[in-house]
Order: sequence, then structure tokens, then C-alpha cells
Amino acid sequence: MKWLTWLKQYYEPVLYGLALLLVLLALLKPEIQLRQHVQHYLLIADISQSMNAEDETLQQQAVSRLAYSQHLMKQLVHKAPCGTYFSLGIFASDNIAMLQTPLEVCKNLDVISDGIDHLEWRMAWKGNSRLSFAVHAATHVYDALNQPAQMLFFTDGDEAPRVNVTIKQDLSGVQIGEFFTFIGVGGTQKVAIPRYNSANKKVGDWPVSDNNNAGAVGVTYADASQDEPDPPVAYAEYDRMLSQLEEDYLKSLAEEFKGSYLKGADNEAFYHALAAKPATASFVTDYPLRTIYLLLALGVLLATYVPDIRYRRRAAAA
Repeated sequence: MKWLTWLKQYYEPVLYGLALLLVLLALLKPEIQLRQHVQHYLLIADISQSMNAEDETLQQQAVSRLAYSQHLMKQLVHKAPCGTYFSLGIFASDNIAMLQTPLEVCKNLDVISDGIDHLEWRMAWKGNSRLSFAVHAATHVYDALNQPAQMLFFTDGDEAPRVNVTIKQDLSGVQIGEFFTFIGVGGTQKVAIPRYNSANKKVGDWPVSDNNNAGAVGVTYADASQDEPDPPVAYAEYDRMLSQLEEDYLKSLAEEFKGSYLKGADNEAFYHALAAKPATASFVTDYPLRTIYLLLALGVLLATYVPDIRYRRRAAAA
């Protein structure tokens, strides 16, 4: 065939041209878009003031439950492979507010991390903390998402006021259990809950006498006079409001709507358990091809030496 004869005669220019084309593709079109079934996590942080209790440990130092939740969230984000999506929300009182809608982790790592870093109790818009209401709120959030998600709810399970038959919600009709996981944070021993003023300065511990007012979740500081003077604090050891991780309550709550519970822990087993959850969303994602193009270009350039190597071997054999 003429074209085959021509190709043998001009193979080097052809291969160099092909290598140049692949390099140009790597520069101009380094990725293509494909619809892929990927993981989408909705991270929900309980920001009630009981989450300020310092009974978790990081690097041999005591940290608050909220700070520990932030650490676990950021570790999950940093360990996630490219193509994973994250949303971020907060829980206060009886509702959930969204802070970030689905963001791809590799393109938006700084944005996601910054959102987690800025979580704090003063973002709460109302006092009290009712988790059964939060589950119902989560169903509305889930319906509003443009993509399904694995909902990870970081909380200590400490409600204020304490749950009773008059405020307990029926969760039997909730349909998102397979996508909902309570992540328990906090210790098993009761500890005092720090109380802060609107400037985020610790002024003491929450008193038992205020438990029926705003609970261990803070108050709304729309009226600055509430800090003139600072909010009341416990006046003695026996007056301090105490809190712990309500693990049994979270487990029983999850069972009501077929959700799940997982103790938050900074270890590989915890992150692996979350990573193993089934993918929920289908996004159009960018599939990188730059490395493939460059490797092919390198292979084509190496191929130009193949005839010369064959010729030298034959000459050596002769």
C-alpha cells in the first residue's frame, strides 16, 4: 500500500506531529466532562452552647466538642478524593440552615475548609435545642438539595429543655434514614458548659437556673444590653449545668427513623466508615486528561527511536 510506504518513509515527522498535537491537547483541553455517580456529604454542625464544653482531646490538649467536630469535618474533607462534593449546614434550636451548597472538594478545598473554620455558637439564631425537630428539618433540607447527600449530623445529643412527651416528635414517617447519620461528639463524664458573652469572651459556666430559659445553646444577642452586664453564670460548683455525650439518646433517636449513629473519633476506622457509605449523587464532573495526553506524547517520542534501535541490533548481529 502506498500510504504504508509513505508512512515508513516519513514516520519521524508524523510521530513528532502527533506528539505535538497531544501536548497541545494537554494545554488546551486538559479535561472532559462526564456524568459520574459520586459521593456528596452534607455536614451539619450542632452549634448549641453545650458544644462549647471541653471534653474532647486533640494533640493531647482539651478542646471543645465544636472544635473537635470541625477537626473531624476537615479531616474528612482533606481525605476525600477529587470528585467528592460537600455541603455545609448548622443546627440551632429546632431548625437547620444551609451555609454552603454542593462544592467539589479539589476545586473548592479552601472555601469548604474556611466555612468549617468559621463555625461558632454565635451563629445560632435562637436558644434551646430540640433534635427530634432537627430531624424533621433535615427532611426539608434534603428535599431542597439539588442532589441527594449523605447527611452527617455532628452533635452531643444534649437537648435543652429536656425532651418530654409534650415536645417529642413522631419520627416514624421520616424517609431519609438510610442517608442520615448522627456523629456523636463529647465525653461520657458530665462537665460544665462554658458561658460566653457576645464578644465571645468566657464569663463563667452556665447555671442550672438558666436551663429553662435558653438552655445550653445560647441566647439571641440582637439586644446588646443583654451583655450589660454579662449574662448570669453559675455562682457555685453545685449550680453549674453539666453536660455529656447523650449516646444512648442519639442511638434511640436514630432507630426511630432507621437512621444510624457513629461515635466521632479521629482515627482511620472512623474516616473509612464514612468513606464506605454508598455514593448518593450524580454530577457532571471534569475528568482530567492532561496526564494521559502527556504520557501518550512521551510514548510517541520514544517510538521514534524504535527503528534506530532495531537497525543497531541487526548491525550488531551481523
